[in-house]
Amino acid sequence: MANTARENLKMEIILREDIAHLGRIGETVQVKDGYARNFLIPYGKAYRATESNKRQIDMEHARSAERLAMERTEAEQLAARLVTVTLAFTAKTGDGDRLFGSITTSEIADRLTEAGHPVDKRHIELHEPIRMIGEHRVAIRLHADVRPEILVTVTKEQ
Repeated sequence: MANTARENLKMEIILREDIAHLGRIGETVQVKDGYARNFLIPYGKAYRATESNKRQIDMEHARSAERLAMERTEAEQLAARLVTVTLAFTAKTGDGDRLFGSITTSEIADRLTEAGHPVDKRHIELHEPIRMIGEHRVAIRLHADVRPEILVTVTKEQ
């Protein structure tokens, strides 16, 4: 009987990260006492649900929301400047206007940096390198909700 009473002990905790089948960050949930004491709290995945810790989580949420809003504003400002950008490349071509090489995300990032718009090459969404002459629309992922497109023009080298 003492064994079943021990199994029913629950602890109220506040999650510090998303945990599958348990909850999302900032949620207050009840879990078995041993799970909280032996795993969630020592590994920094949760806090005990005290008033002090609830205030701490609220402050963390406020700071996170401010930071995300600032990052989005900066991304939107950069996106407004990038929409007007057109990058011009010249390359040697073979039969059928196919390039001997290709235009890659690294080359696009370098040109954008030279033009005064530093963008990490990992944020350029180019599913495969550009291998044909012509105009190509290239998306840049600046933020989860901000994806401006630039125009990349490739011409034949004379």
